[in-house]
Amino acid sequence: MTTVEEIESALKELPESRLAEFRAWYAEFAAECWDREIEKDVHSGKLDALADEAIADFDSNRCREL
Repeated sequence: MTTVEEIESALKELPESRLAEFRAWYAEFAAECWDREIEKDVHSGKLDALADEAIADFDSNRCREL
């Protein structure tokens, strides 16, 4: 049995209250992972073209309030 299968099995055995606790923890964990990935992309320049396009659209009045 792989670690992933062990985790899946353990999650299936959790009572609902503990499963809710795990979901809350995992949501926070996943958000932190996403934040680190975005920071890495920003520092590497991966998002520069998108930022430049957004700024150009704003400067050309091609934006509207949401």
